[in-house]
Amino acid sequence: MKKQSKYKLIANTIAVGVSIAITGSALAVESTLTRSTGAPVGNNQNSLTAGPLGPTLLQDHQLIEKLAHFDRERIPERVVHARGTGAFGIFKATADLTDITRAAPFQLTGKETPVFVRFSSVVHSKHSPETLRDPHGFAVKFYTEQGNWDLVGNNFPTFFIRDAIKFPDMVHAFKPNPKTNIQEASRVFDFFSHIPEGTRTLTLLYSPLGIPASYREMDGAGVHAFKFTNADCRQTYVKFTWKSRQGNKGLSPEQASAIQAKNFNHLTADLYSHIEQGKYPVWDLYIQTMKPKQLDDFDFNPLDDTKIWPEELVASRKVGELTLNKVPDNFFQSTEQSAFAPSNMIPGIEPSEDRMLQGRLFSYADTQRYRLGINHLSLPVNAPKVTVNSHNQDGAGYSTPETSTVNYQPSRSGEGFVDDKQYEYCQSPLEGSTQQIPFEKTQNFTQAGELYRSFSEADQTLLVNAFAGDLKTVANREIRTIITSFLYKADSEYGKRVADQVDVNFDDVKQRAESYKE
Repeated sequence: MKKQSKYKLIANTIAVGVSIAITGSALAVESTLTRSTGAPVGNNQNSLTAGPLGPTLLQDHQLIEKLAHFDRERIPERVVHARGTGAFGIFKATADLTDITRAAPFQLTGKETPVFVRFSSVVHSKHSPETLRDPHGFAVKFYTEQGNWDLVGNNFPTFFIRDAIKFPDMVHAFKPNPKTNIQEASRVFDFFSHIPEGTRTLTLLYSPLGIPASYREMDGAGVHAFKFTNADCRQTYVKFTWKSRQGNKGLSPEQASAIQAKNFNHLTADLYSHIEQGKYPVWDLYIQTMKPKQLDDFDFNPLDDTKIWPEELVASRKVGELTLNKVPDNFFQSTEQSAFAPSNMIPGIEPSEDRMLQGRLFSYADTQRYRLGINHLSLPVNAPKVTVNSHNQDGAGYSTPETSTVNYQPSRSGEGFVDDKQYEYCQSPLEGSTQQIPFEKTQNFTQAGELYRSFSEADQTLLVNAFAGDLKTVANREIRTIITSFLYKADSEYGKRVADQVDVNFDDVKQRAESYKE
């Protein structure tokens, strides 16, 4: 009788739980713990065992599910841009650009497009202090009626290298030594002693802007040249720059150390606290445009991402405003699961021939497929706000339910989807032969010198001290001499000031600098 009563009690309890779940009462929705299937959990404190001293039973699905999910809580960390912070907002067009692009965000003055923005450091790992010197990512996902457009950029307008084939090498040099797991300046400068085109961006990295004061006070840039195409397929090269209304501010090493002693999450904390207080940060979007026939009008290659387009040569104009106004409800589901790729474009925006961009078109999307799975674009933060009509199917993770018998195209059945020729890529004329050659117009040092001279005296001193502080740790004198000669070629004062601190023969520095062509 006792056993029957116990079983009856258990059955009644289960029946009540099922009834509660089915009726959708407040208890089931707000209070009752459930499995991932939605089934209510009766005991989350003790595993199911074979008697009081017996082994744990494999049939305890709550135990198995909890452990299995816990074991998989960490998705693969991004190789670069691992440490990041995201927020939602609105982009508002302040100019009608229908004459040069059919891209949805720019079709009407005053038009608003929802966005998600992810700021990040590039080299350091996911839980690294936010006070470390590093380039910083500035990626914007536009949820447009033509699908999602990702403008994936950095806080620097130029990059370190001009060809994507060197990207893995550069990142390996920046990352910790594979033997000791310690980052070493000697590895970085060993690599860059072969990369004179990186001089300008290294100068930015060692300036105060290499340690942003806050994400609110940080400019951004698309870095690469892209192409605008209008309804007639007329092509215009374009560069994008985000200018912070809060200013573009960096920290000295001493300021960064003082902050890190108290808070190594200062960038995230600052951004989120301001948004939650209603002090929404704003950036103005500026573009520079160039006609294809102008590409050879300069003494540098405009499709070289180690170069800016000087505003005295290519004027900029404001075309929009970005406002961040909402902190994500869940950090993992937004910031960690967000997936950006330069290949995510919309009609009216196409890639240029920039060699770094061409490599990123593959690499970024491929990274997300590895990191989050083939269906990562179905995750809420990545999903477009428009209906997706695709015959892509199955694979790991959530995929859109399909009921049609036609999962191919074309078809005469009257079902399935059709392609629309009005959205074809615009034609671009090509000439020449396949080749593997460096850029003809390198101009590796001029813009680096102009950048140095644009800094205040105080910022020049901070730059020199920070640069020399890392360079003098390099044991190899030849590497120290080569890097210093790059700086001297950019600006003689810049190179001399660093040379004075890093124990090199100044005559050797000048001799090497004189041998370089621009």
